[in-house]
Amino acid sequence: MSLVLKTLTKKREVDSLIRDTIDKVLVLRFGRASDSISLHLDDILAKSAREVSKFATVALVDIDSEEIQVYVKYFDITFIPSTIFFFNAHHMKMDSGTADHTKWIGAFHRKQDFIDVVEAIFRGAMKGKLIVSCPLPPERIPKFQLFFKDI
Repeated sequence: MSLVLKTLTKKREVDSLIRDTIDKVLVLRFGRASDSISLHLDDILAKSAREVSKFATVALVDIDSEEIQVYVKYFDITFIPSTIFFFNAHHMKMDSGTADHTKWIGAFHRKQDFIDVVEAIFRGAMKGKLIVSCPLPPERIPKFQLFFKDI
């Protein structure tokens, strides 16, 4: 658990943060404090939070919280950590060359990668876009195997 970033465990907290974050990118990290990759990502997010604070708000979501399961199902979070972006209550998507544009799966390699992604989402959102292209080179985008349920 990060001391710098707020951890959300209730649906109501997530709902109000999505609704009340205006003209900034909202970054929600879905993961757990016992997961090493989540902790690595949390470290990067915490170290970046001040630098992105003019155009982004970052919060952690405890994926094991019972009330959060509605979001886990809605966003089909099967891999952790998964990071989801919003702008003015709109779900922002990113084309990073993977099959899933709805979320960032895994950790960022370094702080600057996270800052670059959030800036790209902010710039795109300010132009009215709901999907932006990932600014990172392919070798710095985490690779994972997508498994589709019920196929």
